[in-house]
Amino acid sequence: MGRIATFIDGAYLDFILRDEFALAKLDYALLSKKMAEPNELLRTYYYNCLPYQSNPPTAEERQRFGQKQSFYAKLNKLARFEVRLGRLVYRGLDPKGRPIFEQKRVDLMLGIDLVLLSAKHQITHAVILAGDSDFIPAIEVAKNEGVLIHLFHGRNPHT
Repeated sequence: MGRIATFIDGAYLDFILRDEFALAKLDYALLSKKMAEPNELLRTYYYNCLPYQSNPPTAEERQRFGQKQSFYAKLNKLARFEVRLGRLVYRGLDPKGRPIFEQKRVDLMLGIDLVLLSAKHQITHAVILAGDSDFIPAIEVAKNEGVLIHLFHGRNPHT
């Protein structure tokens, strides 16, 4: 048995819950515990962004922002949970006139946390719930430090 940290890409988890599980409610503490079994859980890191707000924000934007702040505060209060927030940046409109948003810093924060815990030999296993390949360099470093990597993903992860 070893020591494990779990890393959750929150935007990806939201996507899976929406597209594969009809927005099912989730017990994040139980999810973390199940992903870590049978290892000792050091910590669960959850990465996401607060919703975008224009200047000045609309009433709907303020409400959505406040709801997410409340949700992240509740997650942060869970035992062994750490919420890391990046920034959501507006990038214009797509050809159909829909806004384009881009997360900034989220993938980098996950990669840094994984590499630091691995290099300091604080974990023997890492569970990553994500669907893109941006984490591969950090995963390779962690593997070189002897960490066993477990990947959880939806139906169609990025190759």
